[in-house]
Amino acid sequence: MPHEHAGEKLIIANCSGFYGDRFSAMKEMVEDGEIHVLTGDYLAELTMALLFKARRKDPSLGYAGTFLKQMEQVMGTCLERGIRVVANAGGLNPKGLCAALEKMAAALGLSPIIACIEGDDLMPNLAGLQKGGEAFCHLDRDTPLSEGGVFPITANAYLGGWGITEALSQGADIVIGGRLADAALVSGPSAWHFGWKRDDWDALAGAVAAGHVIECGTQATGGNYSHFEEVPSWTKVGFPLAVMDQDGSSVITKHEGTGGLVSVGTVTAQLLYEIESPAYLNPDVTARFDTLHVAEDGKNRVRLSGCKGTSPPATAKVCINTIGGYRNTISVLLTGLDPDEKARIVEEMLFDGPDGRDGFASVETQLLRCAHTCPRCMEEAMNLLRITVRDPDEKKVGRAFTAKVVELALSSIPGFNLTAPPAPAVPETIHWPALIHKGNLCEAVHIKGTTFLVDPVEGSGAGALPPDTPGDKTPAAGATVTLPMGHLFATRSGDKGGNANLGVWAKTPEAFHFLQEALTPTRLKELLPDLAPFAVDRWSLPNLNAVNFYIRGLLGDGVAASSRIDAQAKTLGEYLRCQPMEVPAALGEQCVSHPR
Repeated sequence: MPHEHAGEKLIIANCSGFYGDRFSAMKEMVEDGEIHVLTGDYLAELTMALLFKARRKDPSLGYAGTFLKQMEQVMGTCLERGIRVVANAGGLNPKGLCAALEKMAAALGLSPIIACIEGDDLMPNLAGLQKGGEAFCHLDRDTPLSEGGVFPITANAYLGGWGITEALSQGADIVIGGRLADAALVSGPSAWHFGWKRDDWDALAGAVAAGHVIECGTQATGGNYSHFEEVPSWTKVGFPLAVMDQDGSSVITKHEGTGGLVSVGTVTAQLLYEIESPAYLNPDVTARFDTLHVAEDGKNRVRLSGCKGTSPPATAKVCINTIGGYRNTISVLLTGLDPDEKARIVEEMLFDGPDGRDGFASVETQLLRCAHTCPRCMEEAMNLLRITVRDPDEKKVGRAFTAKVVELALSSIPGFNLTAPPAPAVPETIHWPALIHKGNLCEAVHIKGTTFLVDPVEGSGAGALPPDTPGDKTPAAGATVTLPMGHLFATRSGDKGGNANLGVWAKTPEAFHFLQEALTPTRLKELLPDLAPFAVDRWSLPNLNAVNFYIRGLLGDGVAASSRIDAQAKTLGEYLRCQPMEVPAALGEQCVSHPR
């Protein structure tokens, strides 16, 4: 049943973009202005592996502990004001978190109705699902899980918003789930409040778009924003609000008196974050971000409207974390002249032995050239040699490896030094993205001693749109200027398992036209040569004056297994923005007053 005030707007607040976000944000969102639903996203792909370690030490844990402490501050106020709370903070143990909340509520003299959503955790029946035909093939390699040579520790399917809708319809004050899809925290409450049907695709798509914008907290309100000079205040940056309308359109804003900024730019940047094609796949709907209209709606207010939706995929995404062996990394400082020769000597001495490099499952080296030509302080004279070894045998990459590193201290290159003492080998958490047929899921809502089963939205098999096929065109004749790309374009980048996305957008249609013509995958690899070994796809989103690149394999086996310094590809966009590029002089004139 729809909410009794279904005709009214629904104000949905977000207070967490990850496990470890600003602790005070929940209290701020409740006390600093009007809200109707308080949400929090606590689960990144790596977080599930971290929660596994916590639960292994104590079976009663496995959830986001900070959520419990935050709720202690606001539970009474939320009940008094009728604010519903919806979060995926349950992680690997939603029932455990619900039990802890009930115990805390009793101590406070409160009696909230708490709903628990389960069905995302596939580990108890992973073997049975495989025997029944679910191969859990790696999405990027098409390798069945059984042939991957890895040991699964967590396996969680992404659930949609209809379990949240059911819980709220049954009177829940607090809804706790495990791996609920991030945007479901907005679409579920919206469907409940407005009484949407399962095939109200456009309305659901609009809610998913709003959910995607606010799911990462302050990334929608000035955080990680390329044009950071536009942000008027960095004091207590406000967390985002989505003011939802009956048709799925929304206004993104923040509480009055808070820092940060909500603008077409900050919202566009977040829309481009961690996406592949403009067809954004959600368990309940496929939202077409290339149909979305984004417009200013007043100070710190941006309206999202017109998003088209279609049937969702017939499968659900599964985040599997596995242990695939052990890893160790050392970082050697190479100071002053001849860094290449110094690196060669270190590697030659370190791998001098009967097996050499072949004694490990893999060896990866990176020479990071950081030194200035004429350094004015010692740090400006330093380069960095990073060496990462991997092997199923912990001993090989543990003491046996680090002892040989230490032995080089007095017998190798001049100035030999490490950035930190050698560390023990660590088990390598490998992200394994896969799919499961929705018919094999069993989502359940537990509330007031009763269990309600929630059928998945089966979907028609929607998938990603085909990438652009831009040709490499000769630039039009005319006067040009060379300037850093960041003087014209903004970016937002991030990780998608072992892949990375890089969204690039312009402020004007003229600049976008040049961007679309000039920045092809080939040209991107020329500007960023370290992307050359990887397959790169591109999609255009003219409605956002943007293009989105998807770099396949850049992060290897995911955040926890990547040997890159930036294992989450957060800096990839700023790396592109500092590259010089020849642009038409007319566009260059737009940058004359650029503050940097």
